[in-house]
Amino acid sequence: MAGSLGKRFRRAAPTIAVVLAFVVGGVSLWQALGIVGHLRSEARNQTRIFGSIVAALQDTTPELQMDQLIAIVGQITETGIPLILTDPSGAVTVCRNLSIEPDPCDLASGNLLDPQILAVARDLAESNPPLTIPDSSRIYFGSTDAGKQLTLLAVLQLAVLAVAVSAGIWGYRSAAHLHRDRLWVAMARESAHQLGTPLMSVAAWIERLRDAEPDTKKIAKHLRADLDRLERVASRFERIGRPARQERVGMGSLTARVATYFQPRLPRHANRIALTVDAPSAGPMVSGDPVLLEWAVEALVRNSIDALSGRGGRIDAVVRREGDMVILIIEDDGPGIGIEVRDTLFEPGVTTKSGGWGIGLALANRIIEDVHGGRLRFESIEKGARFVAELPALVG
Repeated sequence: MAGSLGKRFRRAAPTIAVVLAFVVGGVSLWQALGIVGHLRSEARNQTRIFGSIVAALQDTTPELQMDQLIAIVGQITETGIPLILTDPSGAVTVCRNLSIEPDPCDLASGNLLDPQILAVARDLAESNPPLTIPDSSRIYFGSTDAGKQLTLLAVLQLAVLAVAVSAGIWGYRSAAHLHRDRLWVAMARESAHQLGTPLMSVAAWIERLRDAEPDTKKIAKHLRADLDRLERVASRFERIGRPARQERVGMGSLTARVATYFQPRLPRHANRIALTVDAPSAGPMVSGDPVLLEWAVEALVRNSIDALSGRGGRIDAVVRREGDMVILIIEDDGPGIGIEVRDTLFEPGVTTKSGGWGIGLALANRIIEDVHGGRLRFESIEKGARFVAELPALVG
């Protein structure tokens, strides 16, 4: 049950990631609009207080000056900023906007000696250092509602960011799981594909024996070849995950062996496919794992066979040495490879065949480049496709 639920979540990961992206975008937009509104409100309040102060300074009438100063104090009170004014001895002389009930700052019924006021002053001092005015009095102040909301928005932003990062990590891990699952499926399909050719071939030889085929020695030879191939296929999958061997391998003889197996199993009449090898008798030599290298060459040849399926054509395998490198060329005169997939041709899952899993070329690339330090590339030709593998030549 838990495994099934986990698979459902992994499948839904892309959708969840998109939804979270919209949520993050919406919250960010809401935050931005809220911040802009608070800043505008603060600007209006500060401008109004500034205008009142300038008017009070310009008015020379003592009575009006006092009224204007009282009005300024009222405007500051309306901002909602918690304020506590103490004299040089530390006694509270004025306070406003304290969240204490009943309000000790009320002019009519308040009590400035209330010890809760000094407790609030200490709390305010921890957030904002108090201001000291010339007569050594002190002003303790807090944040406005806008400031508190901005702090809340910042915390919310961090929370949203944490959720987004967590979702990103989860999405990445889910994608990795999906990729790994797909790779295992592709490997299973590849194993079935690898085993399918010799099994069908064995069935055909058996049918010929049932039909009293006189050339039983030749059939027995082919049957032995199919059984050998089945053993090699089984050994290949045993090599997965193990360190690669380092043996002397003649790429000429290895390529010829691959071709020798495929040649009698290729179409000979309708849509005929011809496979030729141009290579030295055994070499040139490389150091590597013969099982894996044969797997890679086979994948390249099979790729060309699949390209010519239903139309026929020619496949040429060439092995030669150039300087410090051994060059293997597999070329066919089939339909070629479309431009749209050339950049991702060696990635797992990329295929131009209907029903294909795109594992053969990815496997060959992994064996040649990652395991043996070589290079595998595709070259576009006038008609068909050409794959060129380069491997470090064995010295001595």
